[in-house]
Formats: sequence, structure tokens, C-alpha cells
Amino acid sequence: MKDTAAQNTLELLVHGVGGTTPEEMLDDPRTVRVTGDDTAAVFRRIDDVDAEERPAAERGEAPVPEAYVWCNLTSGNGSRALWLLLLPFMVVNLAHWMRPTSEGRRLRTVRLYGLLVRLAGLSLTVLLVAAACEVALDLAAWQCAGTPACAERHTWLGFLSPSGSGDGWWSEPGRRLALAALVPSALTGLLWYLSHRTWSAYESQPPPPGSDGEGTGADGEGGETYHSALGRPGFWYGRRLVARLRAAHTAAAFLTVAAAVGTAAAREDRRPGGPALLDALAPLFTLAYVAGALVVVWVVCRRGRTENRLDHELDRALVRRLPVGSLVLLALSLVYACCSRPEWRSAGRLPGDRVFGALTLTQCLLVVVLAVVAHVLHRTRPHPRAALRGLAGPAVAMLACALGGVMSGGVAQRVSDWLDGTRRTLPGPPVLLTWQASVIPPLLLLLLVVVALLARRTLRVRRAEAAEVEREHPAEPADAARTRRIATARAMAGLTDLAPRVLGIVAVATLLLGAASLLGAELTEEVPGDAAEGAPAALQGAADTTQACGSWLIGVGFLLFVTWGRRAYKDPSARRTIGILWDVGTFWPRAAHPFAPPCYAERAVPDLTWRMATWTRATGGRLVLSGHSQGSVLAAAAAWQLEPSARRRVALLTYGSPLERLYGRWFPAHFGPAALSALHREVDCWRNLYRLTDPIGGPVRLPGDCGPEVDRAPLKDPLAYGRTALHPLPAPILGHSDYQADPAFAEERRLLLARLRPEVPGPRPIEEGPRPVGKTPSALRRGPVEEGDDPPQAPGSSGRSSG
Repeated sequence: MKDTAAQNTLELLVHGVGGTTPEEMLDDPRTVRVTGDDTAAVFRRIDDVDAEERPAAERGEAPVPEAYVWCNLTSGNGSRALWLLLLPFMVVNLAHWMRPTSEGRRLRTVRLYGLLVRLAGLSLTVLLVAAACEVALDLAAWQCAGTPACAERHTWLGFLSPSGSGDGWWSEPGRRLALAALVPSALTGLLWYLSHRTWSAYESQPPPPGSDGEGTGADGEGGETYHSALGRPGFWYGRRLVARLRAAHTAAAFLTVAAAVGTAAAREDRRPGGPALLDALAPLFTLAYVAGALVVVWVVCRRGRTENRLDHELDRALVRRLPVGSLVLLALSLVYACCSRPEWRSAGRLPGDRVFGALTLTQCLLVVVLAVVAHVLHRTRPHPRAALRGLAGPAVAMLACALGGVMSGGVAQRVSDWLDGTRRTLPGPPVLLTWQASVIPPLLLLLLVVVALLARRTLRVRRAEAAEVEREHPAEPADAARTRRIATARAMAGLTDLAPRVLGIVAVATLLLGAASLLGAELTEEVPGDAAEGAPAALQGAADTTQACGSWLIGVGFLLFVTWGRRAYKDPSARRTIGILWDVGTFWPRAAHPFAPPCYAERAVPDLTWRMATWTRATGGRLVLSGHSQGSVLAAAAAWQLEPSARRRVALLTYGSPLERLYGRWFPAHFGPAALSALHREVDCWRNLYRLTDPIGGPVRLPGDCGPEVDRAPLKDPLAYGRTALHPLPAPILGHSDYQADPAFAEERRLLLARLRPEVPGPRPIEEGPRPVGKTPSALRRGPVEEGDDPPQAPGSSGRSSG
């Protein structure tokens, strides 16, 4: 029995961006789900369902293929495209994971980096809710309902208008504001619901057995150890942090709505001649808002993720009481605002215009300090290929803040134009929001210049690649059109490596334009068009044009955004084109913002780990983990989560993999050279395939002798330049797809199977439930070895057979 079990070989296939069907992955129309559900599952061919029970001679040497299909974790119906409206939250969460390596740097510096990103995320939540308050409270309830001409044009506001309702009960400004506050309150409730629902489905899922070991070394925000942080037991188990951040952000949102209503009423009550009771309540509410804000900031500033162990605590008192307390304060504020104030009239803009200026200034300062901290971390041990020399995190955080500001300003401006038309009877949104919407045209012009430079470079690279293609096929008849298409595909694929430069230019431009808009709003206190009056005609025309185009571009951008998002969810071809960015963003746990789209890897990585661990433990067999594109990232993350004894039975085959080209450069703390080299040492063997025409996949570039051993020379694409006996019709340029169509794929898989050690331990009984804490040999702890496990390897050993 043991000899038969040792012959078992499994090939676990993991697809990439866009997904596919199990029939296509297994190349068989008859497949069956062996484990999983409608969201993610493992499939086999019907003929292989009982493969482990058949004799080895009957099965032959070919591995038993299984397909892990996870596409439903990131796709579905078109309504899921609404997650794209929360893009700033996802982007700022990415900045958390982009920190440079912290080797040799004090833990306090690393924690400061995480703290700054969490504070930037909190500011985005406040900005989103403040923008909703601006639209509902200021533009609709305060300005339009308080202006007879505007209320007459929008009859649905008639019962709020003093003239339209005959000074009805709801016509008082405080009561109008209290009613309008239900809109941002409902938005907050929706965000809380979505975060809680996805938290229950992802972060709160139990980890695989054997993940309860406690590692040594730094915390999840601490310095690197010998192994990647992705192998720590609690990395994919962030339920406590997400619950705590969700409570803090929900409380911050409710406090923002309460302050928008309460401070307006308090300002009226501080005027002479008002009721004494209301005058006494005004400072109490102000103190309550300040105290609530301090509590929220304190909760966000607490330690972030704990990854070296499974943190089962939930801070239940904090998670429940903080949102409930802020909701109670909001209710009291609404009651306070509804108190009768017969002399109160709405005029001008709602008090609190400077809130947006304070938020913009705070975000700029946070990004600048974050850049300083990232530079300090990077210079300790620089990673030469790190994006923007370690400043990718601050640049992405700046992009998130810019997206939040532009979206807020554009929506407010568009609603103001809709309510007021061209009559200019309303003061409109705060001046700063109009300035922020007006910087969109200059930013687009800058992007057009960047695109023109990239196009020029692409043409130059294409000429060089065309000469190289001709040198590669000296005996083939020349075909100028064919050569040009191949050279164009290679040149376009190389644009991926220029993404850091483009991001750096955009980040610096948005920082400067944001500072300019803040300075212009504070100095002039007028919108750009009015501030330019009296200036030369060209400047006046430019100011009017940018102000008018900015809000319209926001409206068009929203439509395109949602349309492209729906297409990406429904159309596989579109998803392969733009889906990689979304899949990168939602791969990482929600460590900086709880309202970001859910992390699909917190389901996919445990799924793969469960499958590999249970199969190797039951059969003691060999396993080829085959991952394409984003599937290779999931495969690497799952391999890190395995116990060392199981990891040494695994051969890794990656193709079209962004492990180094995207993840290694943008996330050096988790996928840098040290982490990938450690993975190479710990698995039995690893081969990586890529093409020069692939815009996503690339070499792993491991240092020393590892690189040539892992990376195969670039595959030919197309397989044949002209018509041949094997390819009588023109062979297509495959780029990122159909790696299995290349004969090199089958060859490399065969060589991996041959290199896997034949002497593997026999099967062990499957344990029911997780092991006791402290009894599992962990990749992070060199403690006592459990009976039946292979002894842990020394860091310098290869973990591979000589054959």
C-alpha cells in the first residue's frame, strides 16, 4: 500500500485573470466537482474521480489533473461593478502592502508606516461622507430648498421650502438638515453592511489545520524574518483588525453626519437672543464630537495586524459600542437640530466649508510623511528593482487621495449644476471642491503628453525588435507585416515595466495640483472662473473652460467607469485586459480600509492549502502546483502556508506569472528577492515560463544560480514565423494566453515530475480539526519536530533532489 501511495502524483491547476471553465482547464467535456461550492471549487475529469484507488500500473506515470476554479470570487453579475465606486478605498489599502522591506530597521518605523496609511484611509471615509453631506445637506436642503426659485424648479423639495410649504414644520433649516442627514446616514449603513457581509464570508473563515502554530519574530507590521510574511499563520486571518477598523470608520462616518447637522445648529444658538437651553447644549455637542473623533483616531492608531499567530479575539465591546455610541450621538444631534428656531434662515453656504480644506491639507501632509518613512525603510537595504525606489506606497496613497478629492468635487459640482442650471442663483459647493474638479483637464493634458512619449518610445522599441525578429529567423522568407506584428506585441508588452514612471509623474502632478487648488481656494475664496476676472483674456478663458469641463468630465468618467466595470465582470476578454489591476487590488487583505472590496485570496489561499495539505497527508504522494498569471501568485501564497514536510513534496510550475514583474517590484516586503529565493529553496523544484510578448508575465529573476534554474529561456511566440509542415496556417501571437499550447509546457511538466523525489513519506491518517497550539512545526519556528514529520531544513539547504 505504501509503495502504491508513493506513486500518486497530482497536478493542481490554478487559472489566472478572467477565469475559465473546468472543461477547458482539464481538456475534457466531462468533469465533476470533487470539493467546494458554487463560489470556488476543485474539479476532476470523471475518469479520474477514483484515481487514488486504482493500481499505479493502470494509472501510468501521468499525474492526476485537478482544476481549482476561483473566478466567481472576483466576477459575477454586473451589479458588482458598483464596487468600483469605492476604488479610492482599495487603492489606499494597496499602499499599505507596498512598503519597502524592513530588514535591519526598527519595528517602530514599520508600524509608523502602517499607521500613516490607516490614517489616510480614515480621511478618505470622512471625505466620502462629507461629500454626501455636502450634496444632501448643503446643496439640496440648505441652498436649494431655502431659495424660492430653486425650490420651484424642483417640486420634490417643495415641502422643505418656506415659500412652497407656507412655513410648514419641515421648512425650518434645522429640520431640513435633519431630514437630509438620512442620505449620508443610509450611505454609512450600506458601507457597514457590505463590509460586515463580506467579513463574514472571507475574513472570519477558519484557517486550515496546522495553522495555529505561533511563530517567532516580528509582528505583521514588523521586520522580515527568513520566510515571507505570507507564510505566517495569521496572514490570511484578519478578522479582528477588519472588525475593529469597520467599527472605527462607521463611527467616524456617523460622527461626520452628526457634526454637519449639529455644528450648524450650534452656530445659530450661539447668536445673542436665542433660547438659554439650546445655548447651553451647543458647547456640549461640540465637546462630544471632539471626544468621539479622538476615540476613533485612537482606535485606528492601535496596533494593526497580528500575523505570527491566529488572533481569535474580536474586541466585541469596542466593535459594538463605538458605532452604536456614534449613532446615538447622531440621533441626539438630529433631535437637537429639530428644535424650534423661528428666526433661523438659510443663506449662503452651510457652515463648515473649511472641512474639505482641512481634509486636503491633512492628506497631503500624511503622504509627505509617508514618503519620508518609506525612504528611510528603503535605504536600509535597497531593492534595485523596487518600484519608484521604495516610494510606490506613498505614490499610490497620493493617487487614492486624489481620486477621493476629484470624485467628491466632481459629484458636488455636477449636482450643483443640476439643481441650479445656468441661473447661478445658488452659491454652489465649497470653493475648494470646484477648484479640485477644475484640475482634471490639466491633469488629462499631462497624461496625453505622457501617452505621446510612451507611443514614441514604443515605435522606437518596435524598430529594434523588428531587427531582432529578423535575426531570429534568418532562414525564413522575409514577411514585413508578420515581423511588424511580432515586434509590436513585444514593444507593447514592455510598457508594463514603465508603469512606475507613469505613476510617479501622476503622483507628483496630483500633489502639486492639489496644493495649488488648496492655495487658490484659500487666497481667492472664489471659484476659478470668478477668481480670474480682470485677468488677460487667455487666462480668463482657460479658467472658465477648466471649471466647466471639470464637472462634465467627472460625469462622463463615472459613466465610463461603471460601464467598463460591468463589461470587465461579464466579458472575459475585457477582464483579461483590465482585470489584472482589479485582481491585484483585491488580492491583499483589508489592512488599511475596511470598506475596500473584499479580499478573494482569504478564501482562495486557504482553499488551496486545505486541498494540498489533505491530499499529501492522505496519500504521501507528489504534487505539481501549476499556476497561470494571478493563479501563480495564489499558488505561491498557498505553498508558503503549507507545513515544511508538505511543501517539500511540491513542484511549482508557473507561466505568465507576475510574481516578480508586478508583485516583486510593487510589494518588495512580501514578494522581494529574499522571499522568492526562500520559496525556491523550500519547494522541491520550480520552473517558470514566460514570453517576450506577454505584458503581464515575466521572469522570476532569482539571484545567483537560482535564476537560470527557475526561469526557462523566453518561449517562442508565435510558435512558427511562417507556414511550416507543423503549422500550415499562420500561428497566432499568444501573448499572455494558451501557454499549454506550447510544447515546452509539457516538457517542463515532465521534467518537474522526474525531479520530484521518489522517496516520500508514506500516507498518514487525516486529523480531524486543527492541531494544538505550539505542536505544529512552522516555517517561522525552529521548535521541536512532531513525530512523523520531516525534520526542518537548514536555511542554506536546497530542498531539491539531485536528480
